[in-house]
Amino acid sequence: MAAHVGVLTIELALYEAASLKDKRRVLKSLKDRMRAQFNAAVAEVDNQDARQRATLAVAMVSADPRHLHSHLDQAVDFVRTCGGASLVGYEKEVL
Repeated sequence: MAAHVGVLTIELALYEAASLKDKRRVLKSLKDRMRAQFNAAVAEVDNQDARQRATLAVAMVSADPRHLHSHLDQAVDFVRTCGGASLVGYEKEVL
């Protein structure tokens, strides 16, 4: 049985973040909700010192690549509807 890995890289803008502390609060909430909703690994991977920008990586593993594509698309939709951060762009890759 083959295992497939899906990786989603999400670029976010946090226009209302007045400090890095504000940014961390918004990202912590978003990451926690994504972990719970999608059973995925979520981490901030770039722009750590930029107050109003963030890059998150979301990783999932499944035996079915269609399942991964579906869940990664749902994760993008979830980010689009969450408050505090605006989706700027994303890249999806399933290996």
